[in-house]
Amino acid sequence: MESMLFCWIFLTLGWTLIDGSEMEQDFMWHLSKIPRVISERTFHLTSPTFEADAKMVLSRVCGIECQKELPAPSLSDLEDSLSYETVFENGTRTLTRVKVQDVVLEPTQNISRKGASVRRKRQVYGTDSRFSILDKKFLTNFPFNTAVKLSTGCSGILISPSHVLTAAHCVHDGKDYIKGSKKLRVGLLKMRNKGAGKKRKGSKRSRREADGGDQREGTKDNLERTKAGRRRKESRRGRRVAEGRPSFQWTRVKNTHIPKGWARGGKGDAALDYDYALLELKRAHKKKYMELGISPTIKKLPGGMIHFSGFDHDRADQLVYRFCSVSDESNDLLYQYCDAESGSTGSGVYLRLKEPDKKNWKRKIIAVYSGHQWVDVHGVQKDYNVAVRITPLKYAQICLWIHGDNANCTYG
Repeated sequence: MESMLFCWIFLTLGWTLIDGSEMEQDFMWHLSKIPRVISERTFHLTSPTFEADAKMVLSRVCGIECQKELPAPSLSDLEDSLSYETVFENGTRTLTRVKVQDVVLEPTQNISRKGASVRRKRQVYGTDSRFSILDKKFLTNFPFNTAVKLSTGCSGILISPSHVLTAAHCVHDGKDYIKGSKKLRVGLLKMRNKGAGKKRKGSKRSRREADGGDQREGTKDNLERTKAGRRRKESRRGRRVAEGRPSFQWTRVKNTHIPKGWARGGKGDAALDYDYALLELKRAHKKKYMELGISPTIKKLPGGMIHFSGFDHDRADQLVYRFCSVSDESNDLLYQYCDAESGSTGSGVYLRLKEPDKKNWKRKIIAVYSGHQWVDVHGVQKDYNVAVRITPLKYAQICLWIHGDNANCTYG
């Protein structure tokens, strides 16, 4: 029954033709030249204190209407916001200033900093439309296997063999790095270990004691108890997998990149438009990852739908998938009513569009789920779950973080 349900979901969302009137080519990834973000100078900063609370702290969010009333950003404003901090696993920190080239400035400002005050948060709207991924056939395969869990309690998504994209507020509150982010770890989905349930040999010490000439009475009993304990542990792990509660392979984070548009360090409010961060893993993985894409307009979304999966806190380590329509958009944000609870923030929002000159369809990440906000929309305060769009400039910046230079970041 579950397999039939997911087949129906994927077929429906993969081909969202409205009465046959919308052509396939309307829903296509369009390769275009992107601006260049170039690292200019890097400075050493004092080490952060890592004392901020692990929660999102935004006092004001500007909606679509108020953004239209703001002046257009200058080139220096963009370069300041796209400059970035890097914090390393040993606690040291640097600031890299960037130059932006080949950019077409937007006609309106798009930094969220004025507007409605945040009220009581409500992240599930009406009937809960989330799906827990319980079947390991789905859980261990693309696209669900790209979801990861952060040790700070957020979610993220694999975007290269060594990188995870997440929300900036999962590691930084806009003023300081949060508690626990100094020794940040990323949990990759895994199922039963190879050989789990098979007979395992005792430790070298146990074998030496078992084979020794003056073996004490009871050593054999101790060895049997050790083996029995291992079998119980493996049995519990097997039950957890069968119930759709996966295990995680935890990997340390080598360094973290955060745009200065978010990491203000007390010099102004963090801008919601820049609530994204890139984590470089200390050890590369071999899983299939999801590529970045540039966020299209609502009209270019099949059925107006977006998708994302994360580890919502109310579902005890289960991977939770959801899809919903986008209600409104600005240059940098998507406003929607996707059901989501805390723990899912930082998830990668993705689409499935057709590749140019090919028959196959491909999923790409087009936004990062940021969380719940009350925003000023056309003079009315409305509550939305908000995602930060991958714009051409953000694509160029994240591509720079991944590759270390902009040589491979010409088109996106």
